[in-house]
Amino acid sequence: MTATAPASTVDNPFFARIWPLVAAREVEAVRSLRRENLAGLSGRVLEIGAGIGTNFALYPDSVDEVVAVEPEPRLAARARKAAAAAAVPVVVTGETIEAFGGATPFDAVVCSLVLCSVEDPAMVLGRLHSLLRPGGELRYLEHVASAGGRGRLQRLADATLWPRLFGNCHTHRDTERAIIDAGFKVQNSRREWTLPVWAPLPVSELLLGRARRA
Repeated sequence: MTATAPASTVDNPFFARIWPLVAAREVEAVRSLRRENLAGLSGRVLEIGAGIGTNFALYPDSVDEVVAVEPEPRLAARARKAAAAAAVPVVVTGETIEAFGGATPFDAVVCSLVLCSVEDPAMVLGRLHSLLRPGGELRYLEHVASAGGRGRLQRLADATLWPRLFGNCHTHRDTERAIIDAGFKVQNSRREWTLPVWAPLPVSELLLGRARRA
């Protein structure tokens, strides 16, 4: 189920071409973490940075509605197709989360591989905090800053071509600290390697967690 969206302010033509190919070949380890991230959700859910709608087929039947924000128009078009085939109602909007005009609080917010790419994580997380009802839940599956040599690789990638090629992705962000600083209380979280430790990629380690608005 879909809805038309206002004009997007995000334009990443290269990333919009390659991300559908990457998402279609997503390793099972990441797919399994996506399922876990969505497990047990209910009520109204806000998903930011929905991409091509990879999560849509994984939402449990207990969800009443998903409002999915995807401001890259090429990706949003793919997301609307995925929404039409979803088992739960999904509305796709092309607004950025910074400009999102929703007034009714959500029961949960889902972030999947998106907080690495926003310009101002603190501001975005503050906005998400305000969009949740008291006690509402933030579910996150995100790239995370690694230690040691992997961290040095991440800092090098972030300072060179990686963000330009991959939709402003910054791999060496302390995302969980930003979540806590925005006023969320972390319930649980863990780090997972989704590619071999020796793989020369800065995005092999992911953070899976749940936090609540106090």
